[in-house]
Amino acid sequence: MPGGSSSAQIGHPYPSSSLRGASENGGLGLSSLAPANIVNGASAPGGWVTSLLVVVLSLLVLEQSVYRYKKKHLPGAKWTIPVIGKFADSLKPTMEAYKKTWATPLAAVSVFNIFIVMASDNVLTRKILNSPNHTEPCLVASAKQILDPNNWVFLNGKVHADYRKALNGLFTRRALAIYLKMQERIYSRTFNEWLDANRARTAAGQGPEPYMMRVRDLNMETSLRVFCGNYLPEHACQEISHVYWDLTRALELVNFPLALPGTKVYKAIKGRKRVMTWFEYCSAESKKRMALPGSQPECLLDAWIKEMLDARAYEASASAGKHVSGEGKPLLVRDYSDNEIGLVLLSFLFASQDAMTSGLIYAFQFMADYPEVAEKVRKEQLEVRAGDLDAPFTLEMLDQSPYLRAFVKETLRYRPPVIMVPYEAKRAFQIDSSYTVPKGSIVIPSFWNSLHDPSVYTDPDSFIPERWLPGGQAEHSNPANYLVFGSGPHKCIGYDYAIMHIAAVIGTASIRMDWKHHTTPESDEIKIVATIFPKDDCFLSFTEREQSA
Repeated sequence: MPGGSSSAQIGHPYPSSSLRGASENGGLGLSSLAPANIVNGASAPGGWVTSLLVVVLSLLVLEQSVYRYKKKHLPGAKWTIPVIGKFADSLKPTMEAYKKTWATPLAAVSVFNIFIVMASDNVLTRKILNSPNHTEPCLVASAKQILDPNNWVFLNGKVHADYRKALNGLFTRRALAIYLKMQERIYSRTFNEWLDANRARTAAGQGPEPYMMRVRDLNMETSLRVFCGNYLPEHACQEISHVYWDLTRALELVNFPLALPGTKVYKAIKGRKRVMTWFEYCSAESKKRMALPGSQPECLLDAWIKEMLDARAYEASASAGKHVSGEGKPLLVRDYSDNEIGLVLLSFLFASQDAMTSGLIYAFQFMADYPEVAEKVRKEQLEVRAGDLDAPFTLEMLDQSPYLRAFVKETLRYRPPVIMVPYEAKRAFQIDSSYTVPKGSIVIPSFWNSLHDPSVYTDPDSFIPERWLPGGQAEHSNPANYLVFGSGPHKCIGYDYAIMHIAAVIGTASIRMDWKHHTTPESDEIKIVATIFPKDDCFLSFTEREQSA
């Protein structure tokens, strides 16, 4: 100390010789940090065991104290299980357990010392989704490792807004019409495969099979072809479909967070690298093709590259002093690298693959479970196609199909594919008048309660597509409750595509096939992975409709 003051002179609890000894050895030693009885005990036979126990017990007490301090008055366990918290409960999550947690507007849990606040009230849920200065989506603890921390879904502010501005053009009506032509070809071929498979099973005396993975395959191929067109070789589609399931499983709400060999997160990161290799390749190939004179978009990648080329040409003309129309100014802000484009496709595939597979499998199940609903869908589809059973589904047909749209909307309300989306509190976040979410905590808005709110939806636990028809009960309901696609700056950008895709699949299937749902004791139970599915994976059997034979 300046002036030669000793530690004892300034009230230091340990002798100055201890500090000098630590300094001479290049740092603080055990003797400088612990009372003499612990130090002496540690050097005695078996004393280190006692010291270790003291340290462990101190950490456990600290863990409980921090949990109680953060929890304050919120509902939830008074004490958390040491280290793992509710991890064991989350290995096999159930809707029943979640509904108990959602019984109050806010509740607290802890998993691996990650403090989590669950929000079920619609107002609180929307506040979380619409507070980008305080919260940001994190999906799950390992999401940034899996999807890459530079992925646009994790960005905020202007850079995120610029991405959305560029991507909005990929979901215009004109773009959707391009995608739909490709989708129709996939649907037709897939339905033929399903019919052939059912004929073979019937001939072999076999019963029905679960269709969740078949529907996933349909959705995967549709997504990959819509996004990448024919740039992606067939064997690459199969590889991506195979490895992407590893990403899905690793993005469950709770997983072991470290990317150690053999863990779900480790496998998912390896899978992401393989997928990104192909997506970057497709981006580069699209740039080559779209640079050729007269090339027109055939997939989402092409549409994005064309926007970049149009924006570049516009800026060149403006810089050269040529007259340009302000109305025709492209929306694109800048060029995007193959890696940036690949990361966007990665996020699109995650959203479309899992969420829409959930929406589609439930749509097939409900069409079979509610024959009077299926009959209305079929009748409408025959009318809009003017009796031409081979007519491809178009956006104009969708415009003329209010019942089909109502069916899709009710399916997504009744069984929302995404029941919650974890966010991280970037700073202390006062979520209501009595509680502030601590900085660094996870805060999870729930969509289920908003979509099953009896004050907004009459008989919310019943499947009633008619509620969405003109004059129906839900027509004038509070749109703030329809959180199927989220809300705020991170609202799903592809919601029009999602509605179109599910409607086109069901509309086309309804006039080509009949199908039966073979119920099991688990048919109405919900399996929660990254999204929700029927617990039995939905056993279906298909036959060709007579009038389309």
